[in-house]
Amino acid sequence: MNQQSPGAPSKRTRVRRLAERAHYDQKTLYEIIDAAYLCNIAFNDGESTHCIPTACWRQENYLYVHGSNGGRLTKVLTAGIQVSIAITHLDGLVLARSAFNHTMNYRSAVIYGTFEIVDGSQQKMAALDAFMDKIAAGRKHEARPGDANELAATSVLRISLAEAAAKINNTGPEDKPEDLDLPVWAGILPMSVKYGEPIQSNADQHNSGDIPTPAYVQEWTNRS
Repeated sequence: MNQQSPGAPSKRTRVRRLAERAHYDQKTLYEIIDAAYLCNIAFNDGESTHCIPTACWRQENYLYVHGSNGGRLTKVLTAGIQVSIAITHLDGLVLARSAFNHTMNYRSAVIYGTFEIVDGSQQKMAALDAFMDKIAAGRKHEARPGDANELAATSVLRISLAEAAAKINNTGPEDKPEDLDLPVWAGILPMSVKYGEPIQSNADQHNSGDIPTPAYVQEWTNRS
């Protein structure tokens, strides 16, 4: 996806339904991906069609995923088949005066293409470090890094964001003129991700009280 591109990067990324909600710029796409922890990968393995949720993160103009070498998803993606990936954030329910004018506010992205495997131990570790930063910035400096066996048993894959599109709706109720005088409440029910209070593990009672709570944990509930 070209940051300056005014239109869809390909025929299959062009938004047809409510095209005015489409966004093809790189900045909007990155913001939607960076706010997500999960994506849904759809593919056909030659026998059936599947849609699998999995963890994801972004580095530059690529979306990354990882998995066990022996996992079905990893085997299918490394075979080079075409996939479609969806990411969606639900921001609210829009209640109109007419049942057929109810809608939702959302931010979404769809990505098309094929995955490629990230080769080399250093490249894989750098990508997984970026994933750890996505989960909790600074955590990679404290947790035990993966050993050679763990790294060898894990595949890291990436897909280019060159063929992608975003779609956003952020509106209030849009009723027909003849419905505006109906005695019905209309408005928006906002929705957002809530970051709860961290819960410390009690697995290691002998030292849990001696380990200071890191800043990224203390600040977790302030992210909302």
